[in-house]
Amino acid sequence: MENYAAPARPIVARMISQAAADPGRTVAFQGAPGANSHVAAMEAFPDGLALPCFDFADAIDAVRDGQADCAIIPIENSLHGRVADMHFLLPESGLVITGEHFLPIRHALMGIGSIDQVKEAISHPQALGQCRHWLRDHGIAPVAYPDTAGAAAVVAERGDPAIAALAPPGAAQIYGLTVLKQGIADADHNTTRFVVLARGSREVAGDGPFMTTLIFEVKNVPAALYKALGGFATNGVNMTKLESYQRGGSFAASEFYADIMGKPGDPAVDRALEELGFHSKWVRLLGTYPQARARG
Repeated sequence: MENYAAPARPIVARMISQAAADPGRTVAFQGAPGANSHVAAMEAFPDGLALPCFDFADAIDAVRDGQADCAIIPIENSLHGRVADMHFLLPESGLVITGEHFLPIRHALMGIGSIDQVKEAISHPQALGQCRHWLRDHGIAPVAYPDTAGAAAVVAERGDPAIAALAPPGAAQIYGLTVLKQGIADADHNTTRFVVLARGSREVAGDGPFMTTLIFEVKNVPAALYKALGGFATNGVNMTKLESYQRGGSFAASEFYADIMGKPGDPAVDRALEELGFHSKWVRLLGTYPQARARG
C-alpha cells in the first residue's frame, strides 16, 4: 500500500477490501486505479472486481495465493513491442494463459497547470516509449515510473505544474487532474495485447479459433531452429509470434516464446508439436485459449 502515492491509497484500500470479500470474482492487475490494465480488466470482466497490484509479480502472486481468480497482464504493444519481464515471469509463475484481450491505448497528458508549464512527463516506460516523438517535439522530458495511473497520483500529490503524467484519460478524474492534451501516441493503431492468467488449466470451450502459447529451447546444433519449426510449415500451422530471449546470462542458447493458431488435439498441431519436441531440449505449453482478434 505504501508504494502508491497518497491520493491513490484510499481508493486502493477500498478495492482490496471489496476483492477480499469475493475472490472468486476478482481480477488482479498491475498498477494504480485508472491504469490501462484496470481498464482492460473491466472490459474483459465487466462483472468482476478489480484488484490493484503495484507490480506484475504482485498480480501473479495474488492469483497463486487465491486472492484473485485470475490476473490480466499486458504482454505486447503494437508500437513498443514486448512488455519487459513478462517473458521471464510467465514461465515461472506456475499459471496458465486462459484468454487474451486487446485494448486500444489512448494516452492523455494531465497535470495541475497549463501545458506550456510542463517540463517533465512521468509514466510507465511503455507509455513513454509510445509517445516519445510527441514528447520530444514538445520539449518534455520523459521520467519513468512503474505505472501510468500511479504517475497521475504522484502528480496530484506533488502539486507541481511543471510535472505532468501520461495516463488514460479517466485517471484525471480519479485524481483531480486536468487533461492537458489527449490522443498523443505516436500512431493511431496503438494497441496493447493482454493475457489472462489463472491457476491450473481450464477446459477450452467453443468452436474456436484458438491460440496456443508455448516456450521452448532448441538443441545447440546447426540449423536447430530451422528444423524445430519445420513441422509447423509442413503441417500448415500458422505461427503468429516468435521471440527469442536469453536466460541465465550464458549467451549459449536462446529460449523462444511462440504463439500458434490452433490447439493440442488438432492433428496438424499435434504433429507440429511432436516435431518441435524432437528438435528441442524441452517444450512447455503456457496455455490454449480462444482468439480475441482474428489473425491472418
